[in-house]
Amino acid sequence: MAISLIFRIAAVGILITILNQVLKQSGREEHAFLLSLAGLILVLTWILPSIYDLFMMIQSLFEL
Repeated sequence: MAISLIFRIAAVGILITILNQVLKQSGREEHAFLLSLAGLILVLTWILPSIYDLFMMIQSLFEL
C-alpha cells in the first residue's frame, strides 16, 4: 500500500469532517449524511483493489 493512498484518505476524511460540520450547523443534516456516505464510497473504491491484491497474495502464498 502506497503512502500516498493513506494521505489521500486522510485528506478526504478531514475535508468531509469540515464540510459535515458546516452543513450540520446550517441545518442541512440530510446533505451532511449524503456527503459522509459519498466520502465513504470514494474511500472504499480506493481501498478495494488493495484488499483484492492482499487476498491474491495470501492465496498464492498458501497455494489454495
